[in-house]
Amino acid sequence: MSSTGIRTDAAPQPVGAYPHAQRVGDLLFLSGVGPRQPGSNAIPGNVHDADGQLVAYDIEAQCRQAFANVRAVLEASGAQWTDLVDVTVFLTDMARDFATYNRLYAEHFAGVDACRTTVGIHSLPTPIAIELKCIAALPAKKTPPA
Repeated sequence: MSSTGIRTDAAPQPVGAYPHAQRVGDLLFLSGVGPRQPGSNAIPGNVHDADGQLVAYDIEAQCRQAFANVRAVLEASGAQWTDLVDVTVFLTDMARDFATYNRLYAEHFAGVDACRTTVGIHSLPTPIAIELKCIAALPAKKTPPA
């Protein structure tokens, strides 16, 4: 079975050598999607001190941006929000952030019947507090009529 890597300028560039998503047959696997803003890579809600050290963050702002980034990758891949079938969410501070994240997830994912796993972790590769790993099921690619 062949696969197709998908890259888009509508989402922040990956922090490594990998595509935003990979389509394999009727499945779309998204690489980890965080809250960096496309173009600038700014992280919404992060507050830094004079030395550039992260001192605070806004999980609501980061959730909203991460969800928007997932949507951008889906759309660039020919998928829709409702095509999601599995969502794994990584939070760096489960005790502090789960209630806010869970409320926002319920708002944004209303009508999406995807499985969900939420995992508390120590850190992510950039100074972000949330990252999503998603799988979508897509209709088969249509072959144009001859």
